Amino acid sequence: MKNLVGCLKRRIHKRNEVDKITIPVTVLTVSFNAEFTISRAIESVMNQTYENIEYIVIDGASKDSTAMIAESYVKKFCEKPGRTMRVISEPDKGMYDALNKGARLAGGVIVGQINADDFYEPDAVQTMAELYGREKYDLAWGSVNVITEKGNFIKHARRGLFWSSSHWCHPAAFASREVLLQYPYPLINSHDDFDFATHLYVDGKKLIPLDKVISNFTFGGMSTQKSLREAKKRLDEIYAIHKKYGMSRLYYPYRLIFEMVKYILT
Repeated sequence: MKNLVGCLKRRIHKRNEVDKITIPVTVLTVSFNAEFTISRAIESVMNQTYENIEYIVIDGASKDSTAMIAESYVKKFCEKPGRTMRVISEPDKGMYDALNKGARLAGGVIVGQINADDFYEPDAVQTMAELYGREKYDLAWGSVNVITEKGNFIKHARRGLFWSSSHWCHPAAFASREVLLQYPYPLINSHDDFDFATHLYVDGKKLIPLDKVISNFTFGGMSTQKSLREAKKRLDEIYAIHKKYGMSRLYYPYRLIFEMVKYILT
């Protein structure tokens, strides 16, 4: 791999001050030309209340200073107890290809994924690690604070009456490494994350939504472009996932209403 910078320590299950097992957690950040936001994402991981964190920044050979900025944090990050960080910068096939790569590299029992434009709440990793300790989930996700030009709102994590992306929050998702390796992102489009979650859902894996804000999502990424054409494209792509897994055709009118509301509010 090209441009690998980092500190590597022995990954262990360690005991904290109350004699509870703290599992190793890997956090992945995928970046490309994100020099204006990468610091905020990295610092949100560095300042977590949970100690046992392996952090991997996977940069897609950015043309700006993203990789250099990320590398500048390695020494400081690794000085914190129980922490490791490494930065990899090389060409990839996009966000989900990079996340698949990160899952293969991960040494944690569970893996979180925070985008370069987004950032965690300070207790995000601790919350999701403790939830895993209680539930041994395959996939869990929390609520997200969505940041828009018109103001912020909470996208609440829940399951709803039927399976839908409306309450699915990828920037607040943690999954077992085992599941990520067994169900890699399919590299189809910007909704690969919902394809992944839906595949787990129909296969009967243990999925747990947690209605607590885990991360902050900056509206305006590749899956949130505001235009009627993009809204129709999203509708068709997500509906295709429902059809792929043999799910209810009632999703189409439901999602149509959701996209209309989303267009008006954002």
